[in-house]
Amino acid sequence: MSPIITAFEHSPDRGRGLARDMRVRWALEEVGQPYDVRLLSFQAMKEPAHLARHPFGQIPTYEEGELVLFESGAIVLHLAERSEGLLPCDAHARARAITWMFAALNTIEPPIMELSLARILERHETWYEQRLPLLEERVRKRLGELGRSLGDAEWLNGTFSAGDLLMVSVLLRLKPSGLLDQYPQLGAYVARGEARPAYQRAFAAQWAVFEAGSTPE
Repeated sequence: MSPIITAFEHSPDRGRGLARDMRVRWALEEVGQPYDVRLLSFQAMKEPAHLARHPFGQIPTYEEGELVLFESGAIVLHLAERSEGLLPCDAHARARAITWMFAALNTIEPPIMELSLARILERHETWYEQRLPLLEERVRKRLGELGRSLGDAEWLNGTFSAGDLLMVSVLLRLKPSGLLDQYPQLGAYVARGEARPAYQRAFAAQWAVFEAGSTPE
């Protein structure tokens, strides 16, 4: 029986691959695991049936028999640990790859999300123009540090891993801001992730949901 993930019925990202179910779709495609998707409206996400799966009423969730998981990073780690292709076999390399997973979600993503939300929710506030440079500088600091660590390597840990999957997913949020264009090395890194066949399949699946939801009846 295929695992089931949950995703937005009408994603606020308009099919651009930024919703967090995309990370799980990508991981499933990388390990060659078929899966089913339960699409949810925003109302359904707050109802008891979904809250039993995700106590904070968000997406994605992952159901595999009696196992139910939430948080995209935890789901990707679960998939990586039980399948080949997302974590190295060598114990030290494996530990480093997991470290990059945590770095993507705990160090790189927070300032990017703060900037993204400010651009959406605060742009009409009187203090927005003063706050924006500070938010952008925080992101630039992290991008500079990440770029120095990546160096001339293709991937963060030698070969592609779940750390790269999450890092690329996080960095993709910067595309609308133009900040990523200022770091060609990281832009090329993200492009390598987007070029992976598994990413392409996952993106197509999420885009199909958007197209289906936007087609006039």
